[in-house]
Amino acid sequence: MKTQPNFLRLYFNYKLALLALAFITLTACSNKEKSEPKDAEDIPVSREMIAELTAPPHVPTPVGRRKAKKLIVDMEILEEEGEMTNGVSYVYWTFGGSVPGSFIRTRVGDEVEFHLKNHPDNKLPHNIDLHAVNGPGGGAESSFVAPGHEKVFSFKVLNPGLYVYHCATAPVGMHIANGMYGLILVEPEGGLPLVDKEYYLMQGDFYTKGAHGERGLQAFDMQKAIDEKADYVVFNGKVGALTGDNAITANVGETVRLFLGNGGPNLVSSFHVIGEIFDKVHVEGGDLINTNVQTTLIPAGGAAIVEFKVEVPGTFIMVDHSIFRAFNKGALGMLKVEGEENKKIYSGELRDDIYLPEGGGIQTMPEGDNVVQEAPLQSLEEQLERGKQAYMQTCFACHQSEGQGIPSAFPPLANSDYLNADVDRAIGVVLNGLTGEITVNGETYNSVMTRQSLSPSEVANVLTYVYNSWGNSKKVITTAMVEKVRNQK
Repeated sequence: MKTQPNFLRLYFNYKLALLALAFITLTACSNKEKSEPKDAEDIPVSREMIAELTAPPHVPTPVGRRKAKKLIVDMEILEEEGEMTNGVSYVYWTFGGSVPGSFIRTRVGDEVEFHLKNHPDNKLPHNIDLHAVNGPGGGAESSFVAPGHEKVFSFKVLNPGLYVYHCATAPVGMHIANGMYGLILVEPEGGLPLVDKEYYLMQGDFYTKGAHGERGLQAFDMQKAIDEKADYVVFNGKVGALTGDNAITANVGETVRLFLGNGGPNLVSSFHVIGEIFDKVHVEGGDLINTNVQTTLIPAGGAAIVEFKVEVPGTFIMVDHSIFRAFNKGALGMLKVEGEENKKIYSGELRDDIYLPEGGGIQTMPEGDNVVQEAPLQSLEEQLERGKQAYMQTCFACHQSEGQGIPSAFPPLANSDYLNADVDRAIGVVLNGLTGEITVNGETYNSVMTRQSLSPSEVANVLTYVYNSWGNSKKVITTAMVEKVRNQK
């Protein structure tokens, strides 16, 4: 009979414990509701802060764990002439003086006070549509600004992600096509995980009255834009903006984060880094993360964040993998990585063997009596015609139809100081190939040209065609000159 009171006492204590736990839980939830707003719009801001704005490829300092601020963004619109590629200039319309425009970095809960100024020397009114804004026109309706004026509007940053901004003044496509786009990053509370290097890249397609490479100041061509026939597809506003001395850099073992945008106005980007795999891709700049990705699609007016670790040194080529855009229209950049090699990951070249010693791929020239003798040429015109045929079959892909080459990849043959300075050297390059760094017309190239399967007369023909085209020295190359160089040991 003594066990019953003990049982009742245990049951009573159990009930008291449950009530106490419920009270604690309700109190904690109540306090949490008071201290942590349910919606981003209710996050309070503390003090004002001038936004750090950066030109590409640089990005502002990460937000880290800072509290939400009243963030003052001061941006000026500038219409100014710049270089599209060597000898080709263009009047860009810019946010902040660069294409793409200044990078804006915020965090969820920030209240952004945006000051948009249109420089008095500009010719046209402009505005701004930020895809991160919840409001009419993404801010465009509140920001239409004439030259010499300033518009101010504000918005609350609600959704984390990477967003495009662009001009939305009619004709909208024309304003975007002239370079009026950029990126605004909204970091989550607590910020993004830290990485070693961060860079800002944005693709755009440009449409000019002149053909690709036509020199001089080029105007915008509306019909080409409507037909989506881009003359240039580039990263960061111009051909070569991210090559040579302008290449982005990292060290072996570092993690790289690229904030990628596509201003368009028309073309989708298939972004790829040759020799790397993306460990993480924030698809379209949002919360969805894909892993182990080779190439990621970025729609016109869209964005993505990619992250990867660089394991070995070298120059890694960044491209739009719609590949003719990269090697023929300019959508090519470089990431230069320095550090110790890791042979476990990448060995480098082990051997250079001959594969199938017969056939068109053989990498040795015919010798002695086995050389097939072509019929004697009757005239310079006949030699030039045969040389042009050989050029289009052998040289065209790398050096292009007008000898302009491919920027940062293959040197030009047109007006080439390297070519015109030494005829024997030029013959030797065609006969033996060329590997390593050379300087042509003041630009440095470091690519590979393999030995060509051409007879001595074909070498003479093609070089005569090149020397007599595109402003070169008009030298005539004979088979005897080629034989002389070939026989030099």
